Amino acid sequence: MNLSGVLVVAKPEWVEQVVASLQGLPGVEVHQTDAETGRIVVVQEAADIHAELDALKRIKAVPHVIMAEMVYHYIAEDDKVYDQLPPELQADAGEACAIPTYLQD
Repeated sequence: MNLSGVLVVAKPEWVEQVVASLQGLPGVEVHQTDAETGRIVVVQEAADIHAELDALKRIKAVPHVIMAEMVYHYIAEDDKVYDQLPPELQADAGEACAIPTYLQD
């Protein structure tokens, strides 16, 4: 099981609609909102890192979401052993950090 904290930002006038959409996503819980700034704190649960990244993509695709970024990540009870980072998280030679493919479009 993977848990991640995600900061979601929407325009203040859309916060309620975005929160309702987020609460409809599987494995997603909204924990805090700030209607004045449009910030929403979300915790998501996923089976593994690939499901976690897919869930983050779904959050980013919610209408009226300006930004959604994972700010915390925790792996618990993951039986799969990773001998390296998944390809979408690996940095190319000379890069400071990897840019996931879905952000390169």
